[in-house]
Amino acid sequence: MTALISYDPSAALATQPDNRFVDLADALEAARSEVLADVELFKRGVVPVEKQPLDAGFVTWPADLLRDAEQNGPESLIAEIERCAARLRQVSDSAVVLGIGGSYMGMRAMFEALCSPFHNELNRQDRHGIPRIYFEGWNVDSDHQSGLLNLLNRRANQASADSPDGRTSIIVISKSGGTLETAVAFRNFRGFVERRFSDAVQDLIVPVTGNTGRLRDLANSAAFKNVFSIPDGVGGRFSVLTPVGLLPAAVAGINIRRLLQGAADMTEHFRTAKYGSNVVLDSTAVVHLMEVDYGMTTRVLSTWGSRLEAMGLWYDQLLSESLGKQEKGATPITCVNTRDLHSRGQQHQQGRRDKLITNLLPGRSRHDHLGIPARDDDFDQLNQYRDICIRTVRDAAIGGTNQAYAEDRRPTADFRLECIDEHSIGQLFQLFMLSTVAEGQLIGVNPYGQPGVEAYKRNMTAILSSS
Repeated sequence: MTALISYDPSAALATQPDNRFVDLADALEAARSEVLADVELFKRGVVPVEKQPLDAGFVTWPADLLRDAEQNGPESLIAEIERCAARLRQVSDSAVVLGIGGSYMGMRAMFEALCSPFHNELNRQDRHGIPRIYFEGWNVDSDHQSGLLNLLNRRANQASADSPDGRTSIIVISKSGGTLETAVAFRNFRGFVERRFSDAVQDLIVPVTGNTGRLRDLANSAAFKNVFSIPDGVGGRFSVLTPVGLLPAAVAGINIRRLLQGAADMTEHFRTAKYGSNVVLDSTAVVHLMEVDYGMTTRVLSTWGSRLEAMGLWYDQLLSESLGKQEKGATPITCVNTRDLHSRGQQHQQGRRDKLITNLLPGRSRHDHLGIPARDDDFDQLNQYRDICIRTVRDAAIGGTNQAYAEDRRPTADFRLECIDEHSIGQLFQLFMLSTVAEGQLIGVNPYGQPGVEAYKRNMTAILSSS
């Protein structure tokens, strides 16, 4: 098995005088047993009322999907996703992913972590035939939506029947088809495709949706070439490794089998590794200990380098919607360092003692050769650091920041990736999802469902209907 993400909470535990981490062993083992038992309940389809909703299907989904690919080859869901992605790369030079919340944030995290930060600026050859990737339907912002439509409309002037240049494909993601933000965007972008590419509408629009609902009904009547289902028992914020995230990831050239393998490896680690050497159980215990015993109700996920910022934002949603119930649940904040050391860093260093800072360390860089060159003028006095690579500067910033926090007894913990690749990102998604549901067991909160979010939807619809 490829090396898993490592977790080091020693700096956090050193700030506390007792041995509560050891004392939590039985509670964490019980939480793990409950999570795994819920998976069996879900698979049997016998869910007690007190456990509803129970969207535990995500736990074994990666391993199940890989097993399906091994057994069924070209007839498997993975193969179908890969074929559709290859087709969209051939017929379009821009791809717009429409979705909100869990229907888009996971893919955004993968795109920023695994693709070039300037992917959309490259020409098609340098993108290796991968379309430019855009995200919409995640807000109601007419300027943003109009700007993208105008850009794509200008590109459409270059389109021809025998070339992908200027052509735009749409991946619309909504389980029901009724989420207003995405539905409004889809109406506009669907209209754009129908006007500009009327000969290829069925080729260029791919819905990812539930087995029933408005979008499914439309997909059936419109005869789109591909339609993918969001599996039952996998909630939106847990759906990143279903077609919700896998299809746009495959379009972007991301190896989805490696993503799934990373997640499957993390699930097996969660299932078998002992407390004290189990990254899921151990990290869950530390955040729980810091919140319940020491009042650290703010969790700062400190990402080092910009590639993991969107992963942090995905985690913000996961934690907030899962555990922010019954007046419980910590408040997540994502930081990007060293950028935010020049803003939030002051508050974290000398502000209220209500924060656990968890560093998300990216490991090896893709471009470790980039360094500090020597100059004859040396006006900035950087020649003393000549030939030091920027990664070394980053590592010095990590060490210096953690040391400063430790000197003031500000608790920190570290997640460390060997590098940022598909396998490690798959691990990270599954780690955070498993940890979240395990913590739900600890604090007595059902981590599935989001009744608070539904309230704003009802009110917004009522206001629009009366206007």
